[in-house]
Amino acid sequence: MEVSITGAKIYYTIPGINFPITQTVVNAWIAMIIIVAVCIWLTRGMQVHARTKRQVVAEMIVTAANKLVENNMGKGWGEFVPFIAAILSMSVVSSYMGMTGAYSPTNDLNTFLAWGLVVFVLITYHKIKANGIGGYLKGFTEPIVVMTPMNIISEIATPVSMSLRHFANIVSGYVIGLLLYAALAAVSQLLLFWLPGSLASIPILQIGIPAVLNVYFTIFSGAVQPYIFCMLTMQFVGQAAATE
Repeated sequence: MEVSITGAKIYYTIPGINFPITQTVVNAWIAMIIIVAVCIWLTRGMQVHARTKRQVVAEMIVTAANKLVENNMGKGWGEFVPFIAAILSMSVVSSYMGMTGAYSPTNDLNTFLAWGLVVFVLITYHKIKANGIGGYLKGFTEPIVVMTPMNIISEIATPVSMSLRHFANIVSGYVIGLLLYAALAAVSQLLLFWLPGSLASIPILQIGIPAVLNVYFTIFSGAVQPYIFCMLTMQFVGQAAATE
């Protein structure tokens, strides 16, 4: 096996075939390992009645996930809880990885497009399950046949718009941080122009302020945007299953 590194990609050559493994893939696996490790740690040595703080926390998380799905989709969707919990935890952990200096998988649009594709498959599955393949195809011709192309575009646009919304909102925090960082440097020069020599070029305002705001945007976007994505997922899947 040969390993080569080109830019941000790591290539593993196996029997003459190149498999590109990017930072997104590697760090996504790291995030999944972290989540699995935390789950194992929280559920280790569980008993019928909670006697440890770990079990109490684990039960609180499970209860919150069940209530989230039940309140938005109704009863009978218990099998959907692990999927929502997985998407929510994966997105939060991936976003917070950026605070450690590691490359966050949520900085890659491909991550959200993959999640959007999964959501699209779920929506389609529940529509076909509720109406049959004939009823599903007939839905594209409603209210009139002329609307068929628009209905097809609308069907495809749903997961794409969810992915782009999630990606854009998270990346916007980084963009705002960079713009603010550059603006603070300019303001520093305006305020310190009277100092002699190179002292006037010292970006004093860039010390501390951008870091604090970056942490705020990372924590805020990293928690709120996954929640919105999950809410939209439950809404669309619930509507698909209720279609008659």
